[in-house]
Amino acid sequence: MNTHQIIGILLLVAGAALLYFGYQASQSVGEQVFETFAGRFTDSTTWYLVAGAAAAIGGLVLLVIRF
Repeated sequence: MNTHQIIGILLLVAGAALLYFGYQASQSVGEQVFETFAGRFTDSTTWYLVAGAAAAIGGLVLLVIRF
């Protein structure tokens, strides 16, 4: 297992964790109230989801592409 694969696995796990926390934050009562009135998620929840998706995609790319 080379360095790119290890980093890919770590990024994939970190991305999944961030997506999980972002999802949990989006389901909270405060977030639901904010979304009802503002029509969007709070900035912190949005960053969790965006960073999680980016890390997961980056991890998958490092695992799939051979260097």
